Amino acid sequence: MASTALEACQWTVAALARHTPATLSILLQVHDRLRCVAATGAWQVFSTVPPKTGIVGRVYASGEPATVADVTTDPDYLPVRPDVTAELCVPVLDPAGRPIGVLDLQWSDPVELGPWRETAERLAARLGARITALGGPPAESRSEKLLRHAAAMTSAPTDWDLMTAAITAARDVSALSAAVLVLSGRRGARLGAPTSAPGELEARLRAELTEAGAVPLGRLIARAHRHGAAYTLGEAGHPPTDDYLPLARAGARTLVAVPVGPPDAGGVLLIADERLLRPDPTTVNLMELLAGQAWTCLDRLRTLARLREQASSDPLTGLRHTGPFGQRIATATPGRTALLAIDVDGFKDVNDTYGHQAGDRLLVGLARALEEALRHGDELYRIGGDEFVAVIEVNRPEEAVRIAERLTEAARRTGRTISVGVALPQPGEAPEGTLRRADQALYAVKRHGRDGVRLAAA
Repeated sequence: MASTALEACQWTVAALARHTPATLSILLQVHDRLRCVAATGAWQVFSTVPPKTGIVGRVYASGEPATVADVTTDPDYLPVRPDVTAELCVPVLDPAGRPIGVLDLQWSDPVELGPWRETAERLAARLGARITALGGPPAESRSEKLLRHAAAMTSAPTDWDLMTAAITAARDVSALSAAVLVLSGRRGARLGAPTSAPGELEARLRAELTEAGAVPLGRLIARAHRHGAAYTLGEAGHPPTDDYLPLARAGARTLVAVPVGPPDAGGVLLIADERLLRPDPTTVNLMELLAGQAWTCLDRLRTLARLREQASSDPLTGLRHTGPFGQRIATATPGRTALLAIDVDGFKDVNDTYGHQAGDRLLVGLARALEEALRHGDELYRIGGDEFVAVIEVNRPEEAVRIAERLTEAARRTGRTISVGVALPQPGEAPEGTLRRADQALYAVKRHGRDGVRLAAA
């Protein structure tokens, strides 16, 4: 008489409960988990069980029943009651013999498991056939989908992965075909990362929004944060406002727009479809929850990135310091990677005469000047008070000397001078040895009047 798979499971548990005091549960596969859809006789049940977890997961994965006379001897047992002594778990199979779930019974009183196993298997077979006839296990609900995607966003390792996960979640939970994230930035509004395989509508949306530029994107963000979430009603003949014209040109006829994060740093999540649909308020609410979770995860990733940057950077100049420098020179290529040891001439006199604040300003200004004099890809580190090291890739030692001379010229333009020692690693030489030769060349410059460059002997 059951009209749904859920009813069939609930009635099965209710019928069994009239004949045994066992703790009963039926778990069916929903997406990638075993989800409890009917249960009785326990203070708390496991709502979802990961694949292959517990006796239930083992039975589902193998398709073979498990009869456990003493649960204390089975390492897979998941406790639901403190007095349980025995467990019987049988797979619920479809007519083709494929597992679609499990029927689980647990006793706290002495029980003869053999007859119950035969009964449970026959009952599970009939239940499996009935569930299949009713269309299979219940589909994953939208709230369950949102929970699954929230877990994926929480574990995303990068901004790109997170934005891809958020867009995928928006499409899956809303059942609309395309989603795009627009985020605020220091250089204006921009599109977030695309999904790994954007559909045609999503590709057109991204193309139109990219062509529109930062100002119209900023208006979309401002609209969402000023007025809140919005959605279309699926009614033809109503033109979009000017802010949404790029979306309409791309072919969007259905749209949900929800704000993401704070107005000054967040953005807007746009979910669209070419079909003329009517999203319900629950869909919009779920998209708002999704946007909130996505922003929380994005803010966490950015905070972690800032902390990592602070941990590896000199707080005064913003240059990377000794930790990253050690990692970098460990990968130096013999004959190609040059180390330029740099020391500020007369820096102690500045500190002694004008104070440490003046010295700090000198170092910051000099660091900026040296950075500008280096080529793209060259790296500058501060490894001591007035000690810097540039790591550059060159084809010949003479090229490294020319770049070092550019640095001395840049320093002179700031009103100061520097001494530079240059060394290229030799085959088999430890990075510390290369740096030591660069320092020795630097001290040779100091002894000969400062404000110069010297290449270390090979």
